[in-house]
Amino acid sequence: MLRRLVLATLATAAATAGTSGFGPLPPLPLLSPPDTLTVTVAESGHPGADGTFELTCDDPAGGTHPAAEDACARLEDHAKAGTNPFEAVPQDALCTQVYGGPAVAHVTGTWQGRKIDARFSRVNGCEINRWTELQPVLPILGR
Repeated sequence: MLRRLVLATLATAAATAGTSGFGPLPPLPLLSPPDTLTVTVAESGHPGADGTFELTCDDPAGGTHPAAEDACARLEDHAKAGTNPFEAVPQDALCTQVYGGPAVAHVTGTWQGRKIDARFSRVNGCEINRWTELQPVLPILGR
C-alpha cells in the first residue's frame, strides 16, 4: 500500500516537474525491491534452528524466518553502519583456533540491492564472530 502511495506521488511530481522550474526528481531508495533472503541452517544442535527460512525485509518484515522483525532490524543496523555482514573472512586473517561447533549456514538472495551468496560456519574465532554479527538472521548459538 505504501509503495502505491509513493509511486502515485512520484508520478504526480514527475508530471509537474517540467513546469515547476525544478530539475528531475532523484531516484528514491523506497522504490528498490525489498531485501529478500533465504537462510539455510544445518547441524546447529538446536532442532528449531535448523532448516530453510525465507526473510523479507519490507514494511512489515515477513517470511518464514522465526525472528523476521529482529533479523530485519539487525540488517538495517548493518546498512546504516555501512558494514557488509555477508563479506567473507579474508584468507590471510589471523583467527583464534576456537571451535564453535559444526553449525553451518548458507544465505542467498538480495540485500541492499546486491546479490548475496554467503556461507557461514563456526570453525574458528573469525567465523564465530562473523556468525555472531549476523544474529538473529542466523540463530543464536552458544560457543
